[in-house]
Amino acid sequence: MTDKIKLFDTHQVRAEWDTDHEKWWFSVVDIVAVLTESVDATAYWRKLKQRLKAEGNQTVTGCHGLKMQAADGKQRLTDE
Repeated sequence: MTDKIKLFDTHQVRAEWDTDHEKWWFSVVDIVAVLTESVDATAYWRKLKQRLKAEGNQTVTGCHGLKMQAADGKQRLTDE
């Protein structure tokens, strides 16, 4: 699997194929950008995680960082 970018309508969503587990990992920030049309999806996701944790929601505690290529071409840590 070599496709690293997935298209969702007109938006790009970064993705990585995990050959060991045979599954795709997607950038949560990119998904948030598509779903919310937020100007700053990173800030939106950060605030959403903060609010969910404050409510005791356990879904965000298992998010691990994954390095993906950013718009500037550098590998940056993102939530998977």
